[in-house]
Amino acid sequence: MGLEDITAKAKSFLADGKVQDALKSEKAEDVSDNILESVSGAVKKVTGGKFDEQIDSARDKADKAVGTE
Repeated sequence: MGLEDITAKAKSFLADGKVQDALKSEKAEDVSDNILESVSGAVKKVTGGKFDEQIDSARDKADKAVGTE
């Protein structure tokens, strides 16, 4: 299975209505908030605060894609 096959399967999976509903649920919001906050905090620590604004922006964009807020 090549990268193109994996990409096609992922697109198909994400297009499913049930998957979209799950991604827009309150539970997904809570889980994604925790993950995004942990990851952004770790990246900020590694970069020594040099890219905090860019990291926050990326975190906010990802947060809008998953969950209810």
